[in-house]
Amino acid sequence: MHVTLDTMVDTLKAAAESSRLRILVLLSRGDLTVSDLTEILGQSQPRVSRHLKLLLDAGLIGRYQEGSWAFFRLSDTDASRDFVQRLVSGVREADPQVVRDLERLAAVKRKRQDRAAEYFSENAASWDRIRSLHVPDRAVEAALLKLVGKRPFQSMLDLGTGTGRLLEIFAPLYRRGVGIDMSREMLTVARANLDRAGVANAQVRQGDIFSPPVERNAFDLVTIHQVLHYLDDPARAIGEAARLLRPSGRLVIVDFAPHNLEFLRDQHAHMRLGFSDRQIADWFEEAGLDLEDSQEFEPRGQAEARLTVKLWLGRDRRLLIADPSNDALPAKTYPMGETA
Repeated sequence: MHVTLDTMVDTLKAAAESSRLRILVLLSRGDLTVSDLTEILGQSQPRVSRHLKLLLDAGLIGRYQEGSWAFFRLSDTDASRDFVQRLVSGVREADPQVVRDLERLAAVKRKRQDRAAEYFSENAASWDRIRSLHVPDRAVEAALLKLVGKRPFQSMLDLGTGTGRLLEIFAPLYRRGVGIDMSREMLTVARANLDRAGVANAQVRQGDIFSPPVERNAFDLVTIHQVLHYLDDPARAIGEAARLLRPSGRLVIVDFAPHNLEFLRDQHAHMRLGFSDRQIADWFEEAGLDLEDSQEFEPRGQAEARLTVKLWLGRDRRLLIADPSNDALPAKTYPMGETA
């Protein structure tokens, strides 16, 4: 893509200021709000907002609204993103100002994650009850079982496993199941639930969804159930999940459609107010996955629980070639082992 000389000069002018260049460096690490940038840069909100406007006008960054919060990110256009990435790659991370900015950025992200972790810890024992206020669990679980089918497979990974419910319902199908969660309290609940259900072919362990302590290219099925809306960077989580799939493996995501229930953010640590089909499809595309199916579950129950649940299925594009370990397992070991 070629641009005019005047356009290039305007773009360079927009980036050629220390605060705006610092903003580009920060946004290259993830989406941030005005409040986040104000805290990191140590500048007033009006001043930060002016810098953001100039970068927006130059097409170097983008803005999107979620409820009362506005997030800023690098531009979605390939030319602008490539230009910014080349620009920030030339900034020395050892520069004292950049070091301080990245330290403050890490602190902002820790605060976000601490809020979510605190919420999980405080509500570990009653998580199933809280989730039932917003999600028609039985309908979603029935759809998940139908979508995945009855053919046995080798391995499953549940990211943000919570109470371990998905590991429980898919246990007859997989030979090895792993659940990852950051909360020790939640893992205690999951272990108790799996023991109670007699599930011996699954284990749960503590770990970060952005760097799970498991091998890559190893799982036939990866699930992310009602987790994305708690995350600072959902796209990164999807990309990491995709790298864990075997060729032709499947990623299943369950979360909310876009909504405006601000109390979920204020009281329940939701970072994102739902996701559109377009967002998920774009993130799947970036991760090398094909979106194979999307299902919707209309809200029901009390008036305050006006949430639509969505289910998305993505598949790894690589072909699985003659892998004996992926053949159907003996029916006597897996009673639901009939072919699909």
